[in-house]
Amino acid sequence: MEHDNEKLDKLKEELAKTPSNKATQGHLGLLKAKIANIEDTITQKKKGTGSSWGGYSVKKSGDGTVVLVGYPSVGKSTLLNYLTNAESEVAAYDFTTLDVIPGMLAHRDVNLQILDVPGLVTGAASGKGRGKEVLAVARISDLLLIIVDAKKDTNQFKNMKKELYDSGIRMNVSKPNVKIIKKDRGGIMINSSVRLTKITRDTIRSVLKGYRISNADLIIHDNIDDNELIDVIRANRIYVKMFVVLNKIDAISETQKETLLRDFRKEDVISISARNEENLDMLKDKIIDKIGYLRIYTKPLGKEADMSDPLIMRKGNTIHDVCKKLNRSFNKDFKFAKIWGKSAKFPGQQKNLDHRIMDKDIIELHT
Repeated sequence: MEHDNEKLDKLKEELAKTPSNKATQGHLGLLKAKIANIEDTITQKKKGTGSSWGGYSVKKSGDGTVVLVGYPSVGKSTLLNYLTNAESEVAAYDFTTLDVIPGMLAHRDVNLQILDVPGLVTGAASGKGRGKEVLAVARISDLLLIIVDAKKDTNQFKNMKKELYDSGIRMNVSKPNVKIIKKDRGGIMINSSVRLTKITRDTIRSVLKGYRISNADLIIHDNIDDNELIDVIRANRIYVKMFVVLNKIDAISETQKETLLRDFRKEDVISISARNEENLDMLKDKIIDKIGYLRIYTKPLGKEADMSDPLIMRKGNTIHDVCKKLNRSFNKDFKFAKIWGKSAKFPGQQKNLDHRIMDKDIIELHT
């Protein structure tokens, strides 16, 4: 372990000293790959000794899980109490929440589990302040809310974002569409359906070399960079949706609020006051919309649809997903579906399994 840490420190030092330009791109990619490889080796060794970090024991429930993250005393507990029926202790001092506090948000026919976790601190990804346990909970979420105290500086968010990134969480981005097929011989073959502007083919080979991959076929469908390629190789990254919640806006002036929102103009953000219940209904809507929930109503043959008990699906789901959720045998015996709603051109239009559904569609399955 000591030897690995020494090598890691030397590689990180070399990476920091190496200028970034076209001539050094391949070498930088090799250094990053070697660093990532050693970090994974260290993690695996920790698992073998029983000292690997893990999360709190959290039983998932409802239609999805939302995790509130942020520094201590940013108002997560107060927000949880107003959004759900949880009873999280609230106090005006740091580290009030010493365990994971769950609550259930019922909104627009969706039941969402909201988790209030202990406040993160700088260095959490390295284990400071029970950080790795908290970050492990964040990795199981369908949505992360990064809670920021509007009275404090914007570095809160930058620091939280770094800790989450360092723990392997990738926010508001899709998993790169890259397939790596290892083989016994033949060298590295790169096939790309898009123009690669962020990485050269030589750099791709350098990154693979850092992982001692000398024979593989790469099929690339996204314009990736070297960091994204390394993420694909590591195969332990979590891709999750996120937005920023600026809390305690009641404690700042309108001018300060305008300045703060300008600072966050590149982020998906909402400003609230949990204590004064300001914009909380907007926040609930935003949570549902961000995850992309759909309400689907099923219609028995020859009968009216039951509009009181929707099936909760996700944006991008198809009739195939609806059948799978209802009963796996529906896919096997499926003939066609009739659709009433936004995704149909006319009422009762016939559709196949690959048809994408939309919110409030009514579906009649024919088997």
